Amino acid sequence: MDNKTIYALSTVYGKSGVAVIRISGNNALQVIEQMTNINTLYLKPRYAYFTPVYHSVSRESLDNSLLLYFKAPHSFTGEDTVEIQCHGSKAVLSSILNSLSLLPDYRLAEPGEFSRRAFYNQKMDLTEAEGLADLIDAETSAQQKYALRQMEGGLKNLYDGWREELLKVYAYLEAYIDFPEENIPDDIKESNLNTVFKLIKAIDEHLNTASYGERLREGFRVVIAGPANAGKSSLLNAIVKRNAVIVSDIAGTTRDAIDINLDINGYPVIFTDTAGIRNADNQIEQQGIEIAFEKIRQADMILALFDASIDTPEIFQEIKKESKNKLLYVANKSDKLTFEQCSELEKQGCVLISAKYNKGLNELMEKISEHIGNNFTADSNLLITRQRYREALQECLENLRRFNFDKEIEFSAEDIRLAARALGKITGRIEIDEILDKIFGSFCIGK
Repeated sequence: MDNKTIYALSTVYGKSGVAVIRISGNNALQVIEQMTNINTLYLKPRYAYFTPVYHSVSRESLDNSLLLYFKAPHSFTGEDTVEIQCHGSKAVLSSILNSLSLLPDYRLAEPGEFSRRAFYNQKMDLTEAEGLADLIDAETSAQQKYALRQMEGGLKNLYDGWREELLKVYAYLEAYIDFPEENIPDDIKESNLNTVFKLIKAIDEHLNTASYGERLREGFRVVIAGPANAGKSSLLNAIVKRNAVIVSDIAGTTRDAIDINLDINGYPVIFTDTAGIRNADNQIEQQGIEIAFEKIRQADMILALFDASIDTPEIFQEIKKESKNKLLYVANKSDKLTFEQCSELEKQGCVLISAKYNKGLNELMEKISEHIGNNFTADSNLLITRQRYREALQECLENLRRFNFDKEIEFSAEDIRLAARALGKITGRIEIDEILDKIFGSFCIGK
């Protein structure tokens, strides 16, 4: 990262009523001096100025804009920052950006560079930065809510708290390394072992939420599985309220897994229609059935759909053995059943629907939403949302589980140091330049 002043469009490029261009760096005030008539000697931070904006070289009038100045360190990046809120036409944006490119020591920002500078200037840690990225990408209210919680420091405080506990243990061990003639008192040993034991338990429990945090970002997978002609494609079409997949009475019509994304009560959900499970001679259909079983194994929830006029839930015995806690029996074509038959299926825990006549779909969607919601606890603001968090936490656990006082104290101290270092990888409390490009490179240019 160099010391040049960076600039970028922070809103979407194209026709709009208002667009925001952000400038950050030591020479940010230069844009005010050379592209406006505002006297920087009397410039008020966080005060909106309505002003003409001129070309930095030709002094041609480009637009009438709002201009705001944020004085370091009280800005997003921790540097002097200027925002130009101009009209959002392509002509206006191109002319202002061209004018900025001609200013000395100015350059276009790289993806995520504003947030990266905020990280380097200790305005946020890596978990907060990634929470910001998730907030920008959020498409549902649940994604928005959990991204905000992470951006506000929920994960940072948790991981920093654990790291501080480990550093206290490490400090004790270092003290006795410096004075080898002193024996470690039993009560100190017991206290440190107890601290490590509690951290192992806490981190282990935290890791159990890993898959749900990643699912919150990517989408919960709900797979519709069942025999051919049970009505799987008809159900998916009824759920999405459009003809998303082909429906036919010919068995084996669906030969591949088809994904449809939906927002259910704020949760991102990926519905997957799969090939009918049956014995098939056709090689292509056999591949589709293999894909169906793979999707079933990866699913967070399985809608075990069957034609209630000819089948019973017992046909799913093999799937139930592996997926009992995520299986929901769905009895389709209930319009063909008697009252007594419907009552018996309800006693077995089946949700009765008729995909053809859109009956029972509200109850089914409530069951799906309830299943997803039950996977979030009161501490769900501390979900693991990145694979790298999980890997670092597992590395931390491995080192903590090796810790004991039965070996040389230097080795015991190293176990604690490596465990603390693994936690530091998550928040950025150690030198980790090798992963910064990967994290901030996913940001948009103006962020």
